[in-house]
Amino acid sequence: MEFQPPFIDYSVLWPFLFVAGTGLLLMFLDLFVSEVRIRRWAPVLTIAGLVGGLITSVTLWNSGASAFSVSGGYPMLVADNFAVALNVIFTLTGILTVLLSVHYLQRTGHDRPEFFMLMMFSLSGMMLMGMANDLILIFLALELLSIPLYILAGFAWPRPESEESAMKYFIIGAFSSAIFIYGVALIYGATGTTSLPGVVAAAEGGASTLLVAGAAMMLVGFCFKIAAAPFHMWTPDVYEGAPTIVTAFMSVGAKVGGFAALLRILMVALPTLGETWATAISFLAALTLIVGNLLAIAQPNIKRMLGYSSIAHAGYILIAVSASFSNPDGISAALFYMFAYTFTTLGAFAVVVAVERKEGEGVMLEDYKGLAKRYPWIAACMTVFMLSLTGVPPTGGFAAKFFVFDTAIEAGLVWLVLIGVMTSVISAYYYLRVVFYMYMYEGEGEMVLKPSLVSAVVIAAVATLLLGILPGTWFDLARQAVIQSVQAVAGG
Repeated sequence: MEFQPPFIDYSVLWPFLFVAGTGLLLMFLDLFVSEVRIRRWAPVLTIAGLVGGLITSVTLWNSGASAFSVSGGYPMLVADNFAVALNVIFTLTGILTVLLSVHYLQRTGHDRPEFFMLMMFSLSGMMLMGMANDLILIFLALELLSIPLYILAGFAWPRPESEESAMKYFIIGAFSSAIFIYGVALIYGATGTTSLPGVVAAAEGGASTLLVAGAAMMLVGFCFKIAAAPFHMWTPDVYEGAPTIVTAFMSVGAKVGGFAALLRILMVALPTLGETWATAISFLAALTLIVGNLLAIAQPNIKRMLGYSSIAHAGYILIAVSASFSNPDGISAALFYMFAYTFTTLGAFAVVVAVERKEGEGVMLEDYKGLAKRYPWIAACMTVFMLSLTGVPPTGGFAAKFFVFDTAIEAGLVWLVLIGVMTSVISAYYYLRVVFYMYMYEGEGEMVLKPSLVSAVVIAAVATLLLGILPGTWFDLARQAVIQSVQAVAGG
């Protein structure tokens, strides 16, 4: 049989090429450009590459394009609306991270272009996670996402906490990757293919024990990545020890990337296992909500508190994932939640960066005392973020939880919604405690507010409020993304 090269639609690759290409360009320039110039231009070039990735991603809306399709086979990459929406989240995450990192890197003495290179490579892995239509490519994207993050977690060396953070993250990450790839091997053994549509076609006659075991192992691997209980143990230590800007980046990017692949695999490749995985994810969601919210109460360090908070929010997204088996709007609710979570969490960490006086100092809740009297607009923005994380209107967090709970009730998961509501009430204690400290105490301390950091805080606060005031428009877009995604991938 004559070999036929795969069909490549390069429009699918442009968002990825902009992001990954910028990382490679920075590596090349670092060899030939002076250290002073590369430090000055690295953030600018990074923003330019991310804007290019954002624009090219938006142009793919409703295109349904795909790439690397062999004759008679399925594409390995798809640029459906689901992937486009995720690429928008990833590029916006990168842009906000750059804005809040410029002054932080200078202040802490870590102003090195390697930070932006590693961030871009990790973002390119996240984008591949959203576009991947093959289990092998998902695994490669997962490693491309994770390996730069291991290095970034230890970016503050020789500070012991940062080195410990990197080591813990690396060990747990390697362990979860091994479990994931073993699950991929079992699925390949059960179906004879790693293509997501191919797995669907092979499993139409019923799910074998091998297929169920493979799906379970992949689910465990993803639970490590998204920090779902009981696979969350690494999260608070890594979040506390890593540089704050790295914590902000991984709390959003790694979590959304993990959910991107999880949603596509479970809903597109393994619909025949719906009843099995829906039950398992429901219990994972309940456990994650309880563990994340209860343990966050006792945290005096705001980075650890936000670490446990990120665990809890993984639980809310898992409610939508569980509901998606019976209610197609479940995936739309999960996508909307991830969008709101992105702005709210990055905004909260932007304020943490502003308050943090030195690396590792100024990150206790006590340091927020009197912030409203010294910097009223910063305190107001932080209040918006805390209210959004709690789920108080008119913020994006309230709209996100409303859509998640609504889809779960329609799917018959009332018991899970009750747990979600009760844990949301519990979360109000540790979120509003920050607001209480800011407005009800006297305090001292100064912060240096650079224009880039101010821009990140304002953009995140405005976006958080807009998502809460006009949620219907954004949820309709999320619904369109999901509908086209399922149709495009299932149809090959």
